[in-house]
Amino acid sequence: MLKQVRRLFYTLFMALGLTACSADIDDYREHEPNFDLFEYFEGESTAWGMVQDYTDLQTRRFEVAIVGTVKGDTLTLVEDFVFDDGEMSRRVWSIERLEQGQYQGRADDIIGMAKGTQVGNALRWQYDFALQLEDSTVVVSFDDWLYRQDENHVFNLTKIKKFGIEVGQITLFFQKTSR
Repeated sequence: MLKQVRRLFYTLFMALGLTACSADIDDYREHEPNFDLFEYFEGESTAWGMVQDYTDLQTRRFEVAIVGTVKGDTLTLVEDFVFDDGEMSRRVWSIERLEQGQYQGRADDIIGMAKGTQVGNALRWQYDFALQLEDSTVVVSFDDWLYRQDENHVFNLTKIKKFGIEVGQITLFFQKTSR
């Protein structure tokens, strides 16, 4: 019994330690170039990426054509996806710039309001997503971290979670094609 209690405490300690080591958006305060979401996505850009499941197996690949339009404090992003199996889909984001690097946004397949915080060259974007499966829809949480690499490139790493447990990830690369 004592051995089981020790094992439980060790597991909890390790879990807390891993959580304490996770990145914080403020860690990027001094990193450049500064990531102005509206400036980067205004105009045309392309993206390509992959989805991996909880075992790190690549399950899908995709490309995205993106057109961004800024009007005042609103960025509209039209994203046209083409997946490796031929599936095509469109997501239209309406993103509002708030104060002090804060954003909020909506899209048809997003549950509620997406929330984002930008500091330095990083943007953390979090939302719940209605993931369409073959015969059902499952709500999962997305935790996107976007990093501005240079004038034309942004990297995006996303953790997909269900009940707080990571069930997949997305790796995505953006390239600016016009301003």
